[in-house]
Amino acid sequence: MMEQRIEQHFIDSADLKYQSAQVLSKPIAQAIQAILACVTSGGKVLACGNGGSAADAQHFSAEFVGRFERERPELGAIALTTDTSIITAVANDYDFTSIFSRQVRALGQSGDVLLAITTSGNSANVLAAVEAAHQRDMVVVALTGRGGGKMNQALRDTDVHVCVPHDRTARVQEVHLLTIHCLCDGVDAQLMGDQEAP
Repeated sequence: MMEQRIEQHFIDSADLKYQSAQVLSKPIAQAIQAILACVTSGGKVLACGNGGSAADAQHFSAEFVGRFERERPELGAIALTTDTSIITAVANDYDFTSIFSRQVRALGQSGDVLLAITTSGNSANVLAAVEAAHQRDMVVVALTGRGGGKMNQALRDTDVHVCVPHDRTARVQEVHLLTIHCLCDGVDAQLMGDQEAP
């Protein structure tokens, strides 16, 4: 019984990834170009999200500052989810909705990119970060699911929306992780050529 349940998770995840490949390849390619333009002109990516999406923000930043699959120079990325003193101070002194937006206004500059991750598209603090990014003349790359939620109205024409066509949080997050790997691989391929990783 349990083995069948586990197998079904694998099948459902694989099916969604297969179905999403054509739908998401164009926005992911657009996101790669936006991030590439940012880092090649000396900019950085600020990444944020809550819970599993916070982990995804940190995963992305680790791959950028460290490396993905090939050796390359460091790329600028900061996960806004990691400084507990800032997060708790802002949440305590203002409100939880401001924990990312204040960091975006403090650290973001024109030409930077905000990687905004929310499976529902409705996370208030991520939406506030998007608004702050627009105030700083930053491009937003949003990773969502469930139809995109309020993120659909928050984004500008110059932003990129990667919306996973599924309602289940676990499945959306699994595709978000694959998307993050595609972003890292795509940037590396543009910077160093598209040969296979060793």
